[in-house]
Amino acid sequence: MATVKIVTDSSAGLTDEEVEKYHITIVPLTVMIDDVVYVERHTITNEEFIDKMEHSKVFPKTSQPPLGDFIKVFDELGADGSPIVCLNMLEAISGTVHTAEQAAKISKSDVTVVDSGTTDRALAFQCIEAAKAAEQGASAEEVVAVTKKVQKNTRLYMGVMTLNNLVKGGRINKMTGAISSLLNIKIVLQVGNGELNIRTKGRGMKTIDRFYDKVYEQMKNTPNIKAIGISHVHAEGMVDDIVKHLKPMFPNIDILVRETVPIIATHGGPGAFALVYYFDD
Repeated sequence: MATVKIVTDSSAGLTDEEVEKYHITIVPLTVMIDDVVYVERHTITNEEFIDKMEHSKVFPKTSQPPLGDFIKVFDELGADGSPIVCLNMLEAISGTVHTAEQAAKISKSDVTVVDSGTTDRALAFQCIEAAKAAEQGASAEEVVAVTKKVQKNTRLYMGVMTLNNLVKGGRINKMTGAISSLLNIKIVLQVGNGELNIRTKGRGMKTIDRFYDKVYEQMKNTPNIKAIGISHVHAEGMVDDIVKHLKPMFPNIDILVRETVPIIATHGGPGAFALVYYFDD
C-alpha cells in the first residue's frame, strides 16, 4: 500500500531539518514588500522578512499560493498512487485552505484537505505527527484523525505589543487601534479551533506577565506535554523570560525558539510572540 504523503503551506513553523526528516512538502505563500515579491522559504527567510518589514515604506502583503502550484504538487506526489493529506492554516487568516480544496478537486490524485484550525508551530505539530503516522502505514483517514487529536490538545497564546499592524491588516478598526495605541494596550490572542480570540487586554506589560503566569501554571498541571515552541517577531527579551520560566519545569523538552512566519509577523507586528505547546492524553 502506498504511503500517505503530507503537504502543508509555508505558514507551518517547521524547521528545514523537520521538513527533510519527515518528508513534508511545502507549498509556499508569497510576500510583497515595497513592490518586491518574495517566495517564502525560497527567496526570503523568516528573519529576513521581519527585518525588511520593520523598514518597509508600505504595509507588506501576503498572498496565498496560486491554484496551479497546489495542483502541480498534488499531481506529482500522487503519480505513484499515493494518497495525500494537505494541512493548511486556519481559514480565519487566509484563503489558502480553499485554494487547496479547489486544487484537490482538479488534481488526478487522491487528496484530503484539512483546515488545521491554527498556524505557525501549532500547524507544524500536526504536520509532524501526521508524517509519523503515515510512515507507520496509517491510512489517510487515520492520518487526519491524528491531526485532529493534536489540534484538540494544542494551545497557542500570542502576545501582541502594538495594534498598528492588526489595524493596517484590517483585523481591527482604525479608531480602536488608535485609542489602544495611545493607551499602551497589549493583548493576548488564543489561536485554535479556527478562531482568534482575545484572552486578555490591558495597559503595559503587567497584563501580559499576569496572563502568562497563569499559562505557566496551566502547563505545570498538564500531564504528558510532548513539545513546546516559542515564535516571535524580534521579541528576544520576552522569549528569554518565557524560557527562564519553562526550562526548570520541563528540563527534558527541547524548547524550539524561532522567528515566526511572515503572515503572522505581518499581522502580529514588532514585538509579538507566541507560546505553543501540545500534550498527549
